[in-house]
Amino acid sequence: MPLPKQKKTKARTRRRRAHDALRSPANSKCPKCGEPKVPHRVCSHCGHYRGRKVLEIQEV
Repeated sequence: MPLPKQKKTKARTRRRRAHDALRSPANSKCPKCGEPKVPHRVCSHCGHYRGRKVLEIQEV
């Protein structure tokens, strides 16, 4: 069974993993109410999606 000839250094491993960090989720602005929302999802504040009312939001 093949084995590596030399140990991989910590720097080499960490350099490879530099791009593995999680990114924050993207946000866009709702065109109806202006609240931040996740793209391609119904706005949780006003219930609109692509210019149409999809959900009835109950006011508390």
